[in-house]
Formats: sequence, C-alpha cells, structure tokens
Amino acid sequence: MAQQQQVERFEQLVLPHLDDAYTLACYLLRDEHDAQDAVQDAVLKALRHFAGFRDGDARAWLLTIVRNSCYSWHKSHRMDRSTVPFSDSAAQGIVDPKAADDLTLESSERERIQSAVDALPPELREVIVLRELNELSYREISEVVGVPMGTVMSRLSRARERLANALDAGSRKAS
Repeated sequence: MAQQQQVERFEQLVLPHLDDAYTLACYLLRDEHDAQDAVQDAVLKALRHFAGFRDGDARAWLLTIVRNSCYSWHKSHRMDRSTVPFSDSAAQGIVDPKAADDLTLESSERERIQSAVDALPPELREVIVLRELNELSYREISEVVGVPMGTVMSRLSRARERLANALDAGSRKAS
C-alpha cells in the first residue's frame, strides 16, 4: 500500500511539470525526439529516487534531473551536426494563400528567435529558457542549475543582451 501512495504522490507533485521539463529538454538538446527520450529517462529516474525527495519544490527538483539527463544524453548521443531536421508540420493546414503569408511571417519570426536562442552558449540558453519559458524564479533557477543566484542573474543579463543584439542585427538585415 505504501508503494501505491508513493506513486500517487509522485503523480500529484511531479507529473504536472512535464511540459516544463519537455520545454527545457527541447532547448537543451535541440531535437524533439531526443527531448522526449531525455524527459522519459528523467521521469523514470525521478520515480526511482522519489523516496529521497523531501517535500521541496518538485518542479525545480524535476527540472534539475531533466537538465542532468539532457547533458548526459548529449554526451552519449553525439548527433551528426551536418544533418538538418525535416518537418512538414508548417505546411499542414495551408489553404488560403493569405493565411500562408501570415504563417510564413510568423514562422520566420519564430525561427529568428529560435536561432538566436540556439546560438547562445548552453549556460546562457538554459537560464533564459528556465526564466522566460518555464517562468522559474531566480532562486528556483539557482537550484536547478546549481549556481548562486548572483550567477543566475548575471547569466540572464548576458543572455538577454545577446538575444537583443542578435535580434536587432537580424532586423537590420531584413530591412
């Protein structure tokens, strides 16, 4: 019976944070399938070690495990950097040519932002994703990344500055 209660508690505390875990994994690994694998691995690790969880912040605890799983996954599954992922999801649903133009502009802007985030060094990319997409506090990011809060704030500042410069430079090229 205690095992069942443990699983129910895990489901209640940890599983609501799977979207945040997947978002972080996608940005760290840059591949949705690898991110799915890394999150699955992280959740299994979290479940195995849930007895050691001491009623802290389950979200930060899970994201720490996801972060570590992503870095382990990346080390053990070096991808061929010369391949380009193919996805026709943007082409699905295009019926109206004006809608296609709108989708193209929106997709282009999203790709610019994604490229700018991808160009950041990993330590800057992870803090910007944790703060801006996962909306973690500085304290929570500090716990996840394992660095002091001052370092988190410094990295966020540098990441935001680099993103602003990259996006500003891209706007000038388009003009």
